[in-house]
Amino acid sequence: MRLTQYTDYSLRVLIYLTAQKEDQLVNIKEIAEVYQISKNHLMKVIHELGKLGVIKTIRGRNGGIKLAKDPEDINVGKLIRKTEEDFYLVECFDPSNNSCIISPVCKLKGVLNEAMEAYFNVLDQYTLADLTTNPHQLQQLFSIQGSSSIHPKA
Repeated sequence: MRLTQYTDYSLRVLIYLTAQKEDQLVNIKEIAEVYQISKNHLMKVIHELGKLGVIKTIRGRNGGIKLAKDPEDINVGKLIRKTEEDFYLVECFDPSNNSCIISPVCKLKGVLNEAMEAYFNVLDQYTLADLTTNPHQLQQLFSIQGSSSIHPKA
């Protein structure tokens, strides 16, 4: 199974916010520079995370974003289910577009469904806090990347 770039960016944003000092506001430009990703794409991700109630967005001159929940309360499996559009591993998982002739008797669908359930059973065991037990290491990498993207080497 492969996650979309959208979900990847969502997780990266949350990891970045978790590694910051408590209640520190962060701006989108900062996150985009650290991860070297599109600010426009990141704005869509931030908007959706705000709608999901995972982050708070504060508007205005001194605004920014921060976590809206404790990292222990953000379940990785649930977040991925909300940020992915579908989980159609193969054609027959999508009843509206299934034209596979062996679907009525195929055993593969059951095997793949079992694998996907196992995948989510693992993800459901983790929270954002579990992914960020190394905040000092993360902060160090973020500061190195942030300074190199702001002041590129000649």
